[in-house]
Amino acid sequence: MTLSEYFKSAKGIGVLATANASGEVDGAIYARPHFLDEQTVAFIMADRLSHRNLQSNPHAVYLFIEHGGGYKGKRLHLTKVAEDTDLQKIQAIRRRPLPAESGIEGESRYLVHFRVDRVRMLVGDGQEFP
Repeated sequence: MTLSEYFKSAKGIGVLATANASGEVDGAIYARPHFLDEQTVAFIMADRLSHRNLQSNPHAVYLFIEHGGGYKGKRLHLTKVAEDTDLQKIQAIRRRPLPAESGIEGESRYLVHFRVDRVRMLVGDGQEFP
C-alpha cells in the first residue's frame, strides 16, 4: 500500500511539530496531508505559529495516530520545499469548506509543500519507506 493510499483510508488524528530557528518547539493539530505525489505532501496553513516557524526552519514532523486503540500510525519527517498563496489552488485541494463558525475565515492561507524525507512507524525505530 502506498503512503497516499494509506492516508485515503486511515482515520485518526494528526499533529504537526515544528520548531523555530532557536529550537523552540510547537505542536498543532492538522488534518491528513494532501498528496501532490508519493514524495510530496501539502498542508493548508493559516499564518500562525507553525507557519511562522517554517519561515526560519523548514523541518517538521507529522505524527498520525490511528483511531481504534493501540499505537498504530505513522511519523512523516518533512522538509518544506515551497509555499503558495493562490486561493484557487487552496480551494481546489481543500477536502471540505471552512466552517463559518471557525472564526478564521478572514485569515491568510498558505498551501505549504513538503518533501517526505522519511516515514516511520508511530512507535519504535522502524523505518517504513526511504
